[in-house]
Amino acid sequence: MLDAAIFVVFPLLMAVAAFSDMFSMTIPNRVSIILFAAFLVIAPFAGLGLAQIGWHVAAGFIVLVVCFALFALNVMGGGDAKILAASAVWFGFNPDLLAYVVTVGIYGGFLTLFVLVLRANQQTLLALPLPIPLHFFNSKKGVPYAIAIGLAALTCYPDSVLMRIALN
Repeated sequence: MLDAAIFVVFPLLMAVAAFSDMFSMTIPNRVSIILFAAFLVIAPFAGLGLAQIGWHVAAGFIVLVVCFALFALNVMGGGDAKILAASAVWFGFNPDLLAYVVTVGIYGGFLTLFVLVLRANQQTLLALPLPIPLHFFNSKKGVPYAIAIGLAALTCYPDSVLMRIALN
């Protein structure tokens, strides 16, 4: 049962965040809250000690502080900051977190370029019968960055501490 929770909860919630952001440009707060709470429930049963759990929470807090600063500078959305911080807790304060954050940046760069290409070709794409949400064409809406966060999470999660525990 524990292994199933480790295999399913994190990827499912990250997919929910990515799809929600893609279709509505919002990430429900409950997704970040459930993600954080689920880690706190699963981690002790997975065998993480109190000190290890503390380091995981510290990683999330550090990411939240950095993301909050980016939000204050209007560089990052609030939902993106919360989901990135909540997901960082699952990686912990170790090289896995660095790999995750770098992967988010790489995927985010590609996503931003993709959105810019969409916006540059707006007239052509709107004439085609393609199911592209209209907010992708609105430059005032920004970029649905949770798509990149979710893809990076799904890419990096198999190498995380909890997945290594579940696979052993």
